[in-house]
Amino acid sequence: MTHGTDTDTDVSPDADTGLPAQRTAATPRQDLARFAVTSHTLRALASTEPSEEGTRLVRDVRRSKRLLLLRAVLDAAPGAETAEHWALLEEAERQDPAAVHDVLHYPATGVWAEETLRRLHAPQGPPPDLGHLGALAAAAALRAGIGFKTTLRPVNGRLVLPTLGLLRPQGPGRLAVTERSWGDTADVLPLHALPGAATTSLDDLDPYRVPPPGTATGPAAVRPARRLTPKGHKRWDIQWSGAHTLLGRYDSARAEEIGLLLRSVVPLAGGSRSSGATLPAAAGSVLARAQAPPALAATLVHEVQHGKLAALADVLTLHTADRTPRHWAPWRADPRPLEGLLHGTYAHLALAGYWQHAALYGARGAWAQHARIRAQVAAVLPALRAHPALTVTGREFVDGMATAERAMDATPPPGDQHAAARRTLERERRAWCEAHPELAPFVRV
Repeated sequence: MTHGTDTDTDVSPDADTGLPAQRTAATPRQDLARFAVTSHTLRALASTEPSEEGTRLVRDVRRSKRLLLLRAVLDAAPGAETAEHWALLEEAERQDPAAVHDVLHYPATGVWAEETLRRLHAPQGPPPDLGHLGALAAAAALRAGIGFKTTLRPVNGRLVLPTLGLLRPQGPGRLAVTERSWGDTADVLPLHALPGAATTSLDDLDPYRVPPPGTATGPAAVRPARRLTPKGHKRWDIQWSGAHTLLGRYDSARAEEIGLLLRSVVPLAGGSRSSGATLPAAAGSVLARAQAPPALAATLVHEVQHGKLAALADVLTLHTADRTPRHWAPWRADPRPLEGLLHGTYAHLALAGYWQHAALYGARGAWAQHARIRAQVAAVLPALRAHPALTVTGREFVDGMATAERAMDATPPPGDQHAAARRTLERERRAWCEAHPELAPFVRV
């Protein structure tokens, strides 16, 4: 069975550069590639367990969506300056395709592109930040090692070069950037690389690491931390290294998946209510607060699932429900819309699997975590499976989640931990229904 074969979701790259080609009035529309998601791949993703085909699909969808978004920005922002910046990107790409790919597919670039496109089509609002395209081009050129010169305008006395860090101008006004502008000087503050990670950076610099204030493209009340001190970086290094070690020890497949799908971690500000968050516009990024390694490892597992499901939903319609919050989610006090319930169940299913792996390796408290989270997932799966707004594809996906949950019976926790967790959850369910009597009919027992 094949899903989504008629969904136009990809943009054909330019044959020479891999970038969306500059289009003129005489340029014909490029054919859009189509994604085909087989039942095997859909079931693999539904289980939350890492798979080669699932990871490939997620990465391909992200790449396709980013190219399509950049194409739309180029089409909506004609002008000599835009053309000049894009020409520099193309020149850099001819020298080092991987460098340009990393800059354009960096998570924060997606936030900038979405916000820029929104502003280009809303002329009454704030002007689009088209100058940031120059920063992208300069970063790509610096990484490709080509000779160049471009003039950029710093914002608030700083010029961020995505994937590299920031330049601190010595004076006001526009700044001439060349291949000699980036080096080991006091004017350069590099992006912090997390230890032991091939490509994952700790991003406390990029202005588009989260959407600008006043936009509705991310979770509410999510605030990124300001630029960290060296002490703050060291604290993150220690916690990241510990989490990375635990992931590799308890679940090496998930550790590898996180390495392939996670490009940046954005520190959350102190006092954040959430331990982690994921922004659809910033594919490949996780927002997380500083936390002990076991908690950080669980946060990474949890948040990466949101990114996987978001990519799948970009090419497949899983349900047709609206955004009305009416469903019980045991991990939250507030009612959730079907979309939120689906995402939460998916992420918690992965957590239940991770803690089961950790428990089998003797991790302290892991069986209790597994029993609690699995009971939560099992309690809401019936409501998901019976929801009338699921599409045929969505029903197959949820059925795959239910199959993965039942498979955990092969290695149950010792004693009556699972039964005790179910009893506790039943008390919580009754209390929630009493607090939300109008929504009790939506809680499937």
